[in-house]
Amino acid sequence: MNSILIIDDEKEICESIKMILEYEGYNAEYATKASKGLEILSSRQFSALLLDIQMPEINGFDVLKQLKENNSDISVIIISAHGSVENAIRATKLGAFDFIEKPIDREKLLLSVRNGVEQATLLIENKEIKKSLINDDNILGKSKAILEILGIINRVAEIDTRVLITGENGTGKELVARAIHNKSTRKDKSFVEVNCAAIPNELIESELFGHEKGSFTGAVQQRIGKFELANKGTIFLDEIGDMSLQAQAKVLRAIEDSRIERVGGSKKIEIDVRILSATNKDLKEEIAKNNFREDLFHRLNVIPIHIPALSERVEDIPILIEHFVNEITIRHKKPKINFEEDAIIFLQNQKWSGNVRELRNAIERIIILTDKKTLSKKDIESFFPTQINLAENIIENSNSFQEFKEKAEKAFIVKQLKANDWNISKTADILDIQRSHLYNKIKKYGINKGDK
Repeated sequence: MNSILIIDDEKEICESIKMILEYEGYNAEYATKASKGLEILSSRQFSALLLDIQMPEINGFDVLKQLKENNSDISVIIISAHGSVENAIRATKLGAFDFIEKPIDREKLLLSVRNGVEQATLLIENKEIKKSLINDDNILGKSKAILEILGIINRVAEIDTRVLITGENGTGKELVARAIHNKSTRKDKSFVEVNCAAIPNELIESELFGHEKGSFTGAVQQRIGKFELANKGTIFLDEIGDMSLQAQAKVLRAIEDSRIERVGGSKKIEIDVRILSATNKDLKEEIAKNNFREDLFHRLNVIPIHIPALSERVEDIPILIEHFVNEITIRHKKPKINFEEDAIIFLQNQKWSGNVRELRNAIERIIILTDKKTLSKKDIESFFPTQINLAENIIENSNSFQEFKEKAEKAFIVKQLKANDWNISKTADILDIQRSHLYNKIKKYGINKGDK
């Protein structure tokens, strides 16, 4: 889409700009009256509008106001002989894309139009993507697994039953929970999320059920818990496999009685809450290890939804890439990037231990750090150093066995932290070391989330 409209009361200027734009391959037309221009805009779609300020009948600022009130995506470029700072500021506040003084410089005009067209195209594409996904809360994919999940969501959303969502970190468990809530009869009520893995065991009960003033050291005032906040709505218990057994018992009681009791309180509080839960753990294994209550598992697992790892649905990767490119380029105001087929195949062949979240981060990193608009496999390979290259790099850059061991240990810890979404407690469990020991290693090696 590269159609441009010019609105200026001076016909000679309109014809001059039209000639310049058509020579560069744009479709251009003009109106010498603002009312006629608005009539044209209401009947057809344009990428950019070149708009004069001082015109009889309706001035440019009023035209700009009308366009913004109608939520138009057109890029408005003000062209004016009255190039004062005040006019430029006013135009910008009203939503103008750019401001060009008369007499118009040809190169500046073409640069502004090119950028304006690109911005308008991205905005329209992004709106279309959001419109097509709005009912599914950005659950993207065409794989059999994703289509089955969407089918289950549609069937269970309006039935007020409990759902247990399983899958690796980064697969999109929260998106599934939100989609269920947004399609349910509770959609106009609260959706309250609780990350059970991020809350210390000694505070989880207070977080879920609230506490009374003075019930424990530090409880200086009454606190309303997540279950009360979610009353009439939905509570999403994320990473429920990390919840303490004591808190599990209270959640089970809340499910059975539809009532809760604040920590330190004696009053029973009626609740009407739909419970959705999620975990990246195998809860049957956790039951066998006495880490999870079997009775609670059966209460939560009325409708199971399993989200497969991204490596098991590689046909969804091109769709995800397109979505992330549109979203990220608009947010960072970057030109749209196209991935060639060999680049997409290369991305499909990556392991993606962090799943969709890791893919999104990789696309964002590529967009920010590259200047090219079309990317081949060769252009993006450097963003994905192989494990062999990493090992060789450690060997080549180590001057002693001790230095090699430390570098290798750091690389392994970073890998495990990334795989567990930088959850310290979970990573320490997997590494079979104390959390304090892991914190010491992180401090020793200066590890942070930006490490590869």
